Amino acid sequence: MRTARKREASHRLPQPLPEKVVVDFPAPLFRETETRRRRNWHQPQQLIRCAVEQYLEALQRKRLEQELAAGYVANSALDRRIAQEFSAVDYETF
Repeated sequence: MRTARKREASHRLPQPLPEKVVVDFPAPLFRETETRRRRNWHQPQQLIRCAVEQYLEALQRKRLEQELAAGYVANSALDRRIAQEFSAVDYETF
């Protein structure tokens, strides 16, 4: 077991070092951020990283919603035509 773990560890690629970013906050935003961070987070990096991740996820969600809406619009004529073609079948089952 130990030799297998050593072999696995030696074949792993090194993890890239995290990137460092300096962010300037207006004083009121900084105070509010620090107040909230002290209540819920241990390190400022955790709060900022989480906020950026949530922001990026929201952007991706919005982009996906826009793509879906465009797809619905693009297929709406076909969808209506198919629904009309099968409407008689729907009425037969009731």
